[in-house]
Amino acid sequence: MSHITSRSAYESLQERLNRFPQGAPVSDTLYKILGILFSEKEAALVAQLPIKPFNVQKAAAIWGVSNAEATKILDGLASRCILLDMESHGETRYILPPPMAGFLEFSMMRTRNDIDQHLLAELFYQYMNVEEEFVKQLFGTETNLGRVFVNETTLPETDGTVQVLDFQKASHIITSAEHIAVGMCYCRHKMQHVGRNCDAPIDDICMTFGGTADALVRHEYARRIYSSECMELLYKAYEYNLVQFGENVRKDVSFICNCCGCCCEALVGAKKFGSLHPIETTGFLPVLNEDSCIGCGRCAKACQVDVIKMTDAGLNNAVNKSKIPVIDEDLCLGCGLCVRACPNKSLLLKSTGNKVITPETSVHRVVYMAIDKGMLQELIFDNKALYSHRAMAAILSAILKLPPLKRAMASRQMKSKYLDKLISKQNV
Repeated sequence: MSHITSRSAYESLQERLNRFPQGAPVSDTLYKILGILFSEKEAALVAQLPIKPFNVQKAAAIWGVSNAEATKILDGLASRCILLDMESHGETRYILPPPMAGFLEFSMMRTRNDIDQHLLAELFYQYMNVEEEFVKQLFGTETNLGRVFVNETTLPETDGTVQVLDFQKASHIITSAEHIAVGMCYCRHKMQHVGRNCDAPIDDICMTFGGTADALVRHEYARRIYSSECMELLYKAYEYNLVQFGENVRKDVSFICNCCGCCCEALVGAKKFGSLHPIETTGFLPVLNEDSCIGCGRCAKACQVDVIKMTDAGLNNAVNKSKIPVIDEDLCLGCGLCVRACPNKSLLLKSTGNKVITPETSVHRVVYMAIDKGMLQELIFDNKALYSHRAMAAILSAILKLPPLKRAMASRQMKSKYLDKLISKQNV
């Protein structure tokens, strides 16, 4: 087997995780988490794997073992959803997903006896909710990991000024997905172990799609469902006043979580670090009709990120109200929960008119995030070795579809004559 340096295997694994834009800040707590999820031997092996998807032959060559031995190791890791195994062009390809949304979440998407989930939950809480550096780094980039889907029951039926594109609707993601799986909510499961969960559903509420869903189902980390049941679960989430938070891409969305503001990492991050705009909003804002508002405060109670405050109505007391809601538009997610909660239909969703740029695919999103963090070279020169033509083509395609400013940033980071030439042709 290939040489393993004298440095800690877990330090090497942590460095490997941070070669991807969605990394994991160094922490004693992180090493404890990795120690639960990976044996020392597994950590040393996974630390050597490429960022991009790879096959058995690639792993065997890196590790210096036979294809049969590499297959045994890879399939063992995939059975615990540390790696994802997916079919591509007739062969099985593996990938180490990022910590979040990825293998940290998968570790608690079902009840397990092979690891101490109570201890793991306590460590997750310490790492993400107390130390906070992980959450700030995860949600503190210009290109956001996730975005909010508008609650479709709140959209005006006849108002032609509100137009929602297909990719902005959770229902479209559900009805167009090839594979759909549903599993336990990692966030509320974690909070349940530390005694801080709310009464929102934990089981069968978090949705995954595509190849990720298929892998989770095959290894019994999620349950396969079809679009009709998934739509029922979406409306169940609406009834529980949950926010739909999903991958920030237009095509092939890999997940939609149904989030509460007390347990879920994304919304907790939005409340704590709202000024960083850690979540992409819907492009809509609620507008109040003060004349019909009765000041009941239900909209403020419904808001999962606490951006609605009830203030003195002052002289505007036509319907004998003492309070009216004031919405912090700079921090509002535009989800529409307040509109749904209003008993008097005094709130309506209106388009902000701001153009929201959403990456086309997961590859585009990762490239955007890599550029934001000055890490594009890690994607292109993966594993400090020769890159595959197919992976390189996907990355270059994503770069060439960037807005001009992003393309220029990518070119400066790479300082590549080849990339400069491609971009210059694109600008002609």
